[in-house]
Amino acid sequence: MFVTNMFGRLDGVTPKRPVSRRARPAKPALTYEGIVATAVALMRAEGLERVTMRRLAKELDTGPASLYVYVADTTALHAAVLGEMLAEVDLRPVRGTGDWRDRIVAVLRSYTRVLFAHPALARAALATWPSGDHYLALVDGLLALLAEGGVRGDRAAWGVDLLLQAGTATAAEQVTRDASGAGPRQRDTFVAALRDAAPGRFPHLAARAEDLLSGSGEDRLTWHFRVLITGIERTARP
Repeated sequence: MFVTNMFGRLDGVTPKRPVSRRARPAKPALTYEGIVATAVALMRAEGLERVTMRRLAKELDTGPASLYVYVADTTALHAAVLGEMLAEVDLRPVRGTGDWRDRIVAVLRSYTRVLFAHPALARAALATWPSGDHYLALVDGLLALLAEGGVRGDRAAWGVDLLLQAGTATAAEQVTRDASGAGPRQRDTFVAALRDAAPGRFPHLAARAEDLLSGSGEDRLTWHFRVLITGIERTARP
């Protein structure tokens, strides 16, 4: 049985001592790399739409104003996330062997697959400028392959932009279509419109309707890239 002493404390009970705030673990210092890494983890968990400065600040236990020291705005943040995700692009063909055109196509198909795997990134890639070493490595690798093929440097410089635009647009178009709910029924309507085109009004379309609809997505994408590569080789800059 406890006894209260003259100072009003219970004998046998150790008084609770206040804990100084200084004794609490300090929050990790903010860094650009840490902010981007957290943004990538948030995107994987909740989607790119949830990666905002306010949401990221909450995740990092800080205020949004602190983040603006490192990242200009949400658009720049999304560009940084895109740049980080480009680490998933397979650049082994750059150092590989075989036809240089086939190796460019392999890199571009890998790039497009990365965007297909992250739909929000595909749409963001249309409106942002990627940054970071992974993006620079991608561009450098494509330039290296074009140089290996003897493509003039000035054409290669413009050509890389065109090739990446093609992959980005392909992925963004598909993921946007998927998000809109454009399913088999809408495709069936589109196919029927081509096949039922009146030869008298649309003779060329009617003659080529099956060709217009032929080929797998992978085959058409590969052909798309090869057409661009051939054009980059042969077309002088103005």
